[in-house]
Formats: sequence, structure tokens, C-alpha cells
Amino acid sequence: MEDSAAVAGLLWDRWLPAGVRSLVAEALPQGEPDARVLAVWLAGVHDIGKATPAFACQVDQLADAMRVQGLEMRSARAMGPDRRIAPHGLAGQVLLGEWLEEHHGWTSIRTGQFTVAVGGHHGVSPEHGQIKALYEHEELLRSPGASGRAWRQVQTELLDACAEQFGVADRLEGWRTVRLPQPVQVLLTALVIVSDWIASNPDLFPYFPDGASRSDQERLAAAWQGLDLPEPWRAEEPDGSAQELFTSRFELPAGAQIRPVQEAAVALAREMETPGLMIVEAPMGEGKTEAALAVAEIFAVRSGAGGVFFALPTMATGNAMFPRLLTWLDRLPGVAGSRRSVHLAHSKAALNEDFAGLMARSGRVVAVGVDEAAAAPRQRLDARHRAGAELVAHAWLRGRKKAMLASFVAGTIDQLLFAGLKSRHLALRHLAVAGKVVVIDEAHAYDTYMSVYLDRVLSWLGAYRVPVVVLSATLPASRRRELVEAYAGRSGTADSEDTTSSDAYPLLTAVVPGGVPVARRPQASARSTTVEVECLADDLGLLADRLESELADGGCVLVIRNTVRRVLETAHALRDRCGTENVTVAHSCFVDLDRAEKDSSLLRLFGPPEKTDDRPTGRHIVVASQVAEQSLDVDFDLLVSDLCPVDLLLQRMGRLHRHQRGQDQEARPEPLRTARCLLTGADWTADVPAPVRGSVAVYGRHALLRSAAVLLPHLDGGSRRPVRLPADISPLVQSAYGEGPVGPDHWHGAIKEAHEQFERHRDDQAERAAVFRLGNVGKPGRALFGWVAAGVGDTDDTPTGRAQVRDSRDSLEVVVVQRRGDGSLATLPWLPPDRGKRRRAGLDLPQDATPTQFAARTAASCGLRLPLQFSGETMDRAIEELEQLYLPKWQGKDSPWLSDQLILALDEDCQTRLAGFSLRYSSEDGLEVTLGADD
Repeated sequence: MEDSAAVAGLLWDRWLPAGVRSLVAEALPQGEPDARVLAVWLAGVHDIGKATPAFACQVDQLADAMRVQGLEMRSARAMGPDRRIAPHGLAGQVLLGEWLEEHHGWTSIRTGQFTVAVGGHHGVSPEHGQIKALYEHEELLRSPGASGRAWRQVQTELLDACAEQFGVADRLEGWRTVRLPQPVQVLLTALVIVSDWIASNPDLFPYFPDGASRSDQERLAAAWQGLDLPEPWRAEEPDGSAQELFTSRFELPAGAQIRPVQEAAVALAREMETPGLMIVEAPMGEGKTEAALAVAEIFAVRSGAGGVFFALPTMATGNAMFPRLLTWLDRLPGVAGSRRSVHLAHSKAALNEDFAGLMARSGRVVAVGVDEAAAAPRQRLDARHRAGAELVAHAWLRGRKKAMLASFVAGTIDQLLFAGLKSRHLALRHLAVAGKVVVIDEAHAYDTYMSVYLDRVLSWLGAYRVPVVVLSATLPASRRRELVEAYAGRSGTADSEDTTSSDAYPLLTAVVPGGVPVARRPQASARSTTVEVECLADDLGLLADRLESELADGGCVLVIRNTVRRVLETAHALRDRCGTENVTVAHSCFVDLDRAEKDSSLLRLFGPPEKTDDRPTGRHIVVASQVAEQSLDVDFDLLVSDLCPVDLLLQRMGRLHRHQRGQDQEARPEPLRTARCLLTGADWTADVPAPVRGSVAVYGRHALLRSAAVLLPHLDGGSRRPVRLPADISPLVQSAYGEGPVGPDHWHGAIKEAHEQFERHRDDQAERAAVFRLGNVGKPGRALFGWVAAGVGDTDDTPTGRAQVRDSRDSLEVVVVQRRGDGSLATLPWLPPDRGKRRRAGLDLPQDATPTQFAARTAASCGLRLPLQFSGETMDRAIEELEQLYLPKWQGKDSPWLSDQLILALDEDCQTRLAGFSLRYSSEDGLEVTLGADD
């Protein structure tokens, strides 16, 4: 108990961000002194429930010693299943509540808000029914008869001693009328959990008698030095103009001027009375990421945040953001020259080479002697990160429940949405975000199901006063209003100007908790593009003819299809006409290493002109799925796109003439110097356009028809009515997502029918998402009893975990290897070397022994999520077949990289059969799935 209390004090003093401490302090009469004492006391008494017969009976030898002292109890066998009614967390909560009522005059209605931190220290706050059941079995707390008085005396003496030892005895009177806000109750619970975990670690606090030779202070000092937790970031107010701020934090080219959106975002952040929510809507390529980081720095100073969480839509975008985050940290005051914890938060983070390098520099957590020699200097950072910040993936801050507690985190949006999912140890996820500035990227990419969780999370972030920056190319006015109202904690927050309905663009919208939103309408940068949009029939032969003509003088074309199947069909047809070497494929069904290599190749060939000189000089066509839609800074001469929701089409247009190539684009082939988009994927000859079936399955007919309707004037207008970027972005999006009629009169019946179907689907999504969604923030003083009742249990960033916050069917993930002709297994034969030039292709994978760590990691880097053909009933058949290849030395506990993984072994031609399907894989085309000939 003393160890936990001492650890809580150190965590409060040296690890908790100032903003978290302030939030707790404001709820108590004497502010921060009260808050620290309360945290220490709750950590100290958290295990008082172990002083009960229900707990003490578990070890006969110890129970006998207690019986000798008059503490009678039945044996564990005699108590039977009734013991489960009194888990020690719940028992401790009840005992502490009784003590406060009986010895300090508290009312029962006031005790729960304090004692719930004891009851919930194993991850789940007790429910009212559990509390009632325990009161009906008092013999589990104290044995009946004369022995009961002895039990009560011991429990009281322990609690009295804790009150004196931890300094609350003279404060309890002043706390009797306190109403702790529920966010404060969550934070105190989380702090007790963390304190308990650290104090229970025998590597830090050795069991008796190993640590008996040291004093309490020596044990604590040794443990804290061994834990070596990096302190939180203490942001410093950036001086100077926005231009000076961006110049010092980011690698701006000589003479470059920041964008108006960036300057306005910094100005608005400085003007806000207190940090809050800022929504930044601006065109692609306007530097929204840099704007968000600059605003985060300002918000952190003024809120006391100790870090930043950057939430992105996918693992690929998270991987791309991570090195940018590290580079920013190297230039950030308060980080440069200091030691700070960083983390990449998604299920395959350990396979990321940037993150793996940080993990390699973090040693094992173990107590050290206070008088031992100082540890050897840590390994120096590599050349790319030697600006002075020592960034570590701290060993203790790993794992699915602790990783988000690192100060600086880039990860998938799922990690944030989990904070709105009723699950075990949810308090830790809340503590993780409560001490940070949260940045949410690509906000337009999240559907109704995810938005149900996001809105609830925003309401809690507002209650924690967590600054939030939301980035989007543009948002429908209705969605902007929902975000603002969720964070502000009140509906109808728009003022008389109705700022949340503005169709200005670019647009900044800001609101503080409980406040009224304000808007800023910065000018767009001087960069603008006009895109001529033209219908193209959905015919592969016609497409090939058209591209042959368009590329007569060379040029680079991006063709975006809405399904992987259409990507592959298109690529095969174009290769027959244009040559295999002139067609590249990119989609989501590549193994992880191939996907990363594909992204790197696209950036090398089609990235900004100042960063690459490898752009193809002849003709080249990239056929891609939605992976080319966001986060890749690639630039093409011509765009062909399937019909999709208009905001996503505008994102795709952002890859068209993205960079200036010569005066008036004269470095592009002459026929392609005007930006053009050929819109296909629909039957344009029908009375109402008929999108192809795959697109309807992905996006729904309603969104596609409204997109076609708002684009119709541009499709009919040709060169006379191009889409003007960025001027037309907001009008197109607001019209497509608004409620007003769009399109010709004879379309309205079809759009109405599609809208009714969409409403049913959206209501179904919202209803299903609400099942496990966390409740609203309750009134101050209301205890968190049942906070995560009827939840999902443990959750993490696995396919199963992600499916709880995304409306996606269960999918199978496999590790892909190759089976040679002699039956041996090896890694895939074309894999590129790693950064250390070590060979990864064709590494032997012994079946009767554990693969080397490097070979196992390489194999694990070839993870592949199978497409939806393998969901539902087919999934069970596929799992049964995959489990026929069971390698205990791989899939058991001997290899952490491959433990519990399903292995998909391809033959020498990289083919196999699975669940009635034929599978073919190549590094050029990824996975191709066809129905087996005999099925």
C-alpha cells in the first residue's frame, strides 16, 4: 500500500501533465495540494479489500496465521462461488465508503465519487447490482459473530493509519461536500491503476526478503530510477510571427511564404480565450498538417498538455506521419535536448523501421541501486534524428493498454475511437488522451458508424478540456455542426451568423467547451487549378483507346477504381494495349512490405519535382484503388476516376496537376497541360446514371447519385464549366450533402428512393454503434458506477478490436510465405533489403525450429488481409484449411513475431487454393482471387 501511494506521488509530481493536474485540482477546496494528497491516498488504500475473509482465505498457511489472531474465516472451498461476489476492488470500495460514513460523517451519496477509484482499479467500475449483492453477503467482508468485530477493527485501523500516513485525516471534513466531475473520477481511477501496476512489478519492487536490506526511500528511488519514465513535454510559448514559427519548425524552402490558412490558424489559436476545438478546412496541399502541429504547440502551452496524439485513418497514413512527427519533435522547444516518449499506435507498429529503431534503444525496466554507477550513455540517434531530442519507445509504455500513455503518438483513428467504447481499463485510454493535444486528420473519411463513437469521444474531450484540431479537405455543414456541438457540450451552439453552416472556403471554425463557435475565412493561396470533367463510358476497350490517344506524346495517368477487382481488370486490359512495363498497380491487397515499397515507388516516380527526378519520360499509367486518394503527395497529368462521392472525387483531383511543372505546366506533354478528369464507372446513357455494382456496394447509391447530380453542370459544360479548385470545393460538397433537391427533375424519384435506403442504413449503423458506446458525461458528483457495464471486455487494435469501432465485416489476416519445390518454407523471393542492407528475400524458415528473430520479423512483415470473399461462412472454411499448416515452433509461444498467426503458403508459382478460391500473388499486382474451376 505504501509503495503504490509513493509511486502515485511521483507520478503526480514528475509524469502527469500540468493540464491533468489542474483539472483534478479545480474540483477540490485547496486546489493542487488537495489533489495530490487525494491521488496518493486513493492509491494507498486501493487494496484495502484484501483485508477481508473472501480474499484472505485463498492461501491456507496465511489464513491459519490470521485465525490465530482472531480473524476467523471459512476456507476458500467452503465459501465456494460466493467469493466471486466480493472481488477485492469492490470489497475495498465498500469498506472505504463505510469508513467515510461511520467515522467521518459522510453521506452515502457523496462517498461513491471517491471510492469508485478503488472499486475500478482492475479496469471495470462496479455496477449497482454488484454493490447490492455484496451488501447481502456481509460475511464475505467480515466473518459473523465475535470475529466480525476483530475484522472491523483491523479494517478501521488500516484505513485510519492510511489517512494519517497519506495526509487526508484533516482534509476529509472539507471534502464532504465536494462534487467530483466524472472526468476527474476517471483520471483518479487511471492514476490508481498505473500506480498499482508499477508498484506490483517485482523487477522494480522486489518481493520480501530480496528488498529488505533497503529503506523505503531507497527502494522507491531505485524503482523510479529503474523505471526511468520520461517526463511530460512542457511546451514553451512560441515567440514571433507565424512565418517565423513555421520557418523554425519545418523545412521551408528558402524564401517560401506560409499559406494564408496556416497564418490564420496560428492567429486564431492565439486569439482564443482558452484552447478548444479548431476545425481546419482547406484544399489538398495547403499544409494542414503543419498548421495542426503549430496550433498544437500553442494549445499545449495554454492548456498544460504534455504531448500530442495525431490520429489518422489507416495504418499506412500513420506510418507516413510517424517520421514527420519525429522530425517536428527534433525542432520543438521543450523536446529538443530532452528525453521524451513516443509511440506508433497500430497493430503492426513493431514492423515499422522508424519505430523499431526507437524500440531498440529502450532497455529493460528494472530497479537499480541508488548508489550504483550511472548507466552507460544510451545509443546515439541516427543521422536523421540527431538534432538533440532523445526520443524513446519506452519499454514500460508498450502493450495495448499502456502504449497511448506515451507523450507523442501517431496512430490510427481507432485508438481514439476506443476511448468511446465501453471496455476494460477504459480509464487508461482516457488518461492517455486527457494529457495531450489531439489532432484528427482526414475527418471526412469517417462514416456514420465511426462518427457515433467520434462524437461521443469529442464530448468527453471537451469535458477534459483537451484541445482538438480537426483537419479535412472539406466537411458538409451538417457534419461540421455535429462536431462542434459534440465538443462544446451543447446543441444549437451556432450564433446568429450560423458559423457552422458557412460555405466559405477555406474555413476555420473554433469553439471552447460550453462556448459559441467562431469562424475565420482566410484567403485561399494563390495556387489554383481548373479541372475539365468529362463522362467516359465504362468500357475497358474504350478506355484503352482513349489513353493511347491521350498519351501519344507521353504523360502520366492515374486511374482510380473503387474496388480491387476493377483495378486488376483495368490493369490487365491496359497492359495488353500499352505494355506491362508502362502500367503500375496499387491497392490494399498487398503484403505489408510490398505495400510500403509500392508507396515509396509512387512517391519516387510521381512525387514533387524538387524531390525526385525519376518521373517517367514516356507514358505511364498507375491503376489504383482508394489508396491513392489521400496522404500520398503524387502528381499526374491526367485523371480517370470511377464515380464516387464528390468530396472523395475532389480528393482524387488533388493528385492532378498538384505541382507546377514549368511555366504554365510546359514541362508536361502539350495535350495534357490542361488538367482533365475522365469520369467513368457508370452507365451515363441511362435516364438516371447507373453506377457499377461494386461502387454501389462501397459507397451506396444515394451518395453516388447526388455526386453525379452536382457534377452535372460541369460534365455538360466541358471546357466552358470546369471545376475550379479550390473555389468550387465547398459549394459542391455542401450541395451534395445538403437536403435540397439536386439534378434534373426526372432524377428526383431515383434520388428519393436511394435516400430512403441510405437513411435506413444510417439509422442501422447508428443503432448498432450505440450498443457498446460509452455514455454521456454525467453530472458532477455522480459516481462512475456501471461506467462500462455491458461492454466488450478487453479491446485492442486487432481486426476484431477495430471491427468494434468500424462498420466492417470480420476479415482474415494471414502471413504469406513461399513453399519451395522440396517442401521447405521461405520468405517471399523478391523482398527488398532492409535499411541495414540485410537480405530479406528467400530466407529459410525451418518448420521444426523457431525461425531466427530477423527471419520471423521479415515473415511477419508479409501480413496480408484477405478480401471480403473470405468473410462470413467462407471464413470458417478458410480458417479450417489454414490451420492444417500448424507449426508449433512458429505459432506457439517460441516466436513472438509469428505467435498465433495463420500461415498462407504459396507454391513456387506463388499460387494456392483456399476455401474454394484460387489465389495468385505477385509483387506487381498483389493478390488476385478467382473462384476455383471445380467450384
